[in-house]
Amino acid sequence: MTARGAGPSAGRRVCLLGLGSLLLPAWRPAWAGAQVEEQLADAVRTALSAAVADSAPPKPRFDQIEDRLAYLRWLGTMSDRLKRQKSELQTRVEFLETLWYESKRAGLEPALALGLVQVESNFRKYAISVAGARGYMQVMPFWMRQIGNGDVSRLFHMQTNLRFGCVILRHYLDVEQGNLFMALGRYNGSRGRAEYPNMVLGARKRWLPTV
Repeated sequence: MTARGAGPSAGRRVCLLGLGSLLLPAWRPAWAGAQVEEQLADAVRTALSAAVADSAPPKPRFDQIEDRLAYLRWLGTMSDRLKRQKSELQTRVEFLETLWYESKRAGLEPALALGLVQVESNFRKYAISVAGARGYMQVMPFWMRQIGNGDVSRLFHMQTNLRFGCVILRHYLDVEQGNLFMALGRYNGSRGRAEYPNMVLGARKRWLPTV
């Protein structure tokens, strides 16, 4: 394959979780906050800018047929699980293809990325939080100014949003030296608190492929 493989007080989402969520009671707002803007070293800013700049389409290539078959099985399984949130087949498949590509590209597990999207926006493309975070992965606009082209409206573009979200989470994992619990807290703006990381890790279980 060529791609690189808060509690309620932290801010409540405008969009509500749908009835399809297995982790949260029906119609409860997602417990999500917002990344905190921090000063980035020039080298870090340059690396992150490069990581989000490549606009190559999410079309993975596989060296082994077994890897391609495993990918197709994953795509079929996740498509079935996502039907309640995204009823239209083409939209659902395009979303999953893009999320798989962007999570692998950032060195993240697709199940983790899906769990984060579930908690952050319940798969709503145009979700906006009270803090101003946008899209599937609820990316704060300041990221577009710091490492993007400044066009905040692009955070509603599917691949752009998923790419920024995955790159940001990868950055936080690097900052936290691989500590996923703390990295998820940074992503949510609730570093050190358990509610949000526990929700994402709980949601992740829904998206683990069956053996």
